[in-house]
Amino acid sequence: MTRLTDCLPADWRSATLAGRIALPEGPAPVMIRNGRVYDMSAIAPTSADLLAQLDRTGVSGGRDLGAAEALNIATVWGEDAPGALTLLAPVDLQTVKAAGVTFAVSTIERVIEERAGGDLARARDIRDTLQTRMGGDLASVKPGSEKAARLKAALIADGLWSQYLEVAIGPDAEVFTKCPVLASVGHGGHVGVRSDSQWNNPEPEIVMVCNPEGEAVGAMLGNDVNLRDFEGRSALLLGKAKDNNASCALGPFIRLFDDGFTLDDVRSATVALRVEGEDGFVLTGESSMRLISRDPLDLIGQTFGEHHQYPDGMALFLGTMFAPIEDRDAPGRGFTHKRGDRVRVSSERLGVLENLVEHCDNAPPWTFGISALMRNLAARGLLEAT
Repeated sequence: MTRLTDCLPADWRSATLAGRIALPEGPAPVMIRNGRVYDMSAIAPTSADLLAQLDRTGVSGGRDLGAAEALNIATVWGEDAPGALTLLAPVDLQTVKAAGVTFAVSTIERVIEERAGGDLARARDIRDTLQTRMGGDLASVKPGSEKAARLKAALIADGLWSQYLEVAIGPDAEVFTKCPVLASVGHGGHVGVRSDSQWNNPEPEIVMVCNPEGEAVGAMLGNDVNLRDFEGRSALLLGKAKDNNASCALGPFIRLFDDGFTLDDVRSATVALRVEGEDGFVLTGESSMRLISRDPLDLIGQTFGEHHQYPDGMALFLGTMFAPIEDRDAPGRGFTHKRGDRVRVSSERLGVLENLVEHCDNAPPWTFGISALMRNLAARGLLEAT
């Protein structure tokens, strides 16, 4: 039995949280206010509608589902208590975008993937060479600055320039679409890696959530699962490396910005990762948002603006500095996922996002799309609420 409060922020009693749950009749947006859970579907039938309606005091009302500390949640690894809530990804109609190569450590790992051509066995030697030549310089460079331009010229002269370095220290960030609308999974479910991938890893990140005007209204945790062998063979395989069944996990809830939680809390947050395998392997690590090379508002500005709009809002992964290199099976082979790995992404003021790794073709297939959601809401008489 898993308590709902087990995945909530440490200060959940004073936090304002927005999410989604699976009710027998269909998905429902919910809010946690003053420690109680409210079904908001009669006021806002979708998460996108709910966040578009927010003002600084939040959306009031809703059907009271009970005190958060009295509720349980369903997970794929435990025995569910009667009436346990199934948590869905907190966003629905919002576009899910992702920024890549925003930390120096992950930048080096992307260059390694490229130079190794996706071959895990070559990675260690390349890593040693690159870290010796440029690791320290890269961490101190502000993207788009004169120092960045000088470093670029020096690396080109040394034959070390890469497309990943271009988005790491150049003026333009890498921003891509992580998954289709409604394809992400929530806390407690399976997260997917392709069965034909031999080199992959979790990417624990903070995810910003914006309303239709492009304003940041809150943040949550995310796992931007990555297939390093696919992307390493060619950057043009990014879609196959990133967008697969169950490969995007979000949650457990969106923490909405208020007087007690602001963008500065995101800027100073630490994101922790723990992977526990059925083989007894344990991997841990942390990412400090203080080390990010581009500010969250800069990344939002490069995603949303006069060149691109998101009328239902958007969620934006901010990137990770965590790229595991610990050997799991044999010296020099590094880390890769196995089925049954339990992946826990956590941050004190955002909570815990935990999922169980499964091959994409064995994870529950994605069948509930936009048309299914619209039919469901119409049948429940909820579209009139908008």
